[in-house]
Amino acid sequence: MRQILIYPIFLIPFFSCGNSNEAPIQVATVSYEVLQELDTATFAAGCFWCVEEQFKQLQGVVHVVSGYTGGDKKNPTYKQVVTGKTGHAEACNIFFDPEVISYDELLAAFFVAHDPTQLNRQGNDIGTQYRSAIFYHNQDQKQLAERYIRELNEEKAYPSEIVTEVSPFTVFYDAEDYHQNYYANNPNQPYCRYVIQPKLEKFKKVFKDKLKQM
Repeated sequence: MRQILIYPIFLIPFFSCGNSNEAPIQVATVSYEVLQELDTATFAAGCFWCVEEQFKQLQGVVHVVSGYTGGDKKNPTYKQVVTGKTGHAEACNIFFDPEVISYDELLAAFFVAHDPTQLNRQGNDIGTQYRSAIFYHNQDQKQLAERYIRELNEEKAYPSEIVTEVSPFTVFYDAEDYHQNYYANNPNQPYCRYVIQPKLEKFKKVFKDKLKQM
């Protein structure tokens, strides 16, 4: 069994992912040809602003896109998703080089990045759109995710059972441009300062040997 680091992450009250104004747009672009050469992991772990910034830090992660998946509504907007009525979760497509970082290592990061025992919420972000979910792209990813959850539960790594959904990837809708690279564009926004920044600092401590040299 792998050594899994679990780092408790607590959210500060009164701030939620939905309380925001649109931000200046600075969206990193990666060519379609480059993305086609990479593997993809799709994770939902609460507000996608947090997930995006955390996974961007890791060596081998080439590009991260925030968006919506897991529901039935075609071409959803942010305003529709935050109602919790579309079935979609805020999620990230994580494009990675498997020769540098494995899917197994990304799963380790996923279970550190948020609290997978909270049902349909992360702290003050409440609703099915903030659920914990792994959307697998192939059977290998499915089996790894299910094994990881089973072993964490057997080891009682958390005080409660993991409620992370494991579902097949279907379609992913990119979020609006102002959601992309959100933390980098808005470091002084209250949610960024009081929720994302503490989570990011703890994430970096756990994965200090896996971080990009920025």
